[in-house]
Amino acid sequence: MDARLEKPNAGHLPNPAAIADVRLAKFAIGDVVKHRVFAFRGVIFDVDPTFANTEEWWQSIPERIRPRKDQPFYHLLAENDDNSYVAYVSEQNLLPDESGEPVGHPQAPLIFESFAEGHYTLRPRISH
Repeated sequence: MDARLEKPNAGHLPNPAAIADVRLAKFAIGDVVKHRVFAFRGVIFDVDPTFANTEEWWQSIPERIRPRKDQPFYHLLAENDDNSYVAYVSEQNLLPDESGEPVGHPQAPLIFESFAEGHYTLRPRISH
């Protein structure tokens, strides 16, 4: 007899080893965060469960400060005292920004509809 017929869920059960490897992201889309080392902050607009950028980008980071790839990485609408830009940052390098201030990035209003209590809300057409 076919093993799939004996066990109705056979072939549809998640691999227990894969479940153990899943990491939950510490931060959510709309959270305002700041970098642990560098003087910038930003609002999260996307999250990768593990590193998903180019190897060239990875190699450009000095080895002594290069983060692990096996952690969430966040896409930020970032700002510092001089510029607004998009940043890609590992979870280990982010802290909550507790200033309560909105991010002044010019693209924030295109993605988010409101800011309240330190958190942005996505525009409905962009929500997952």
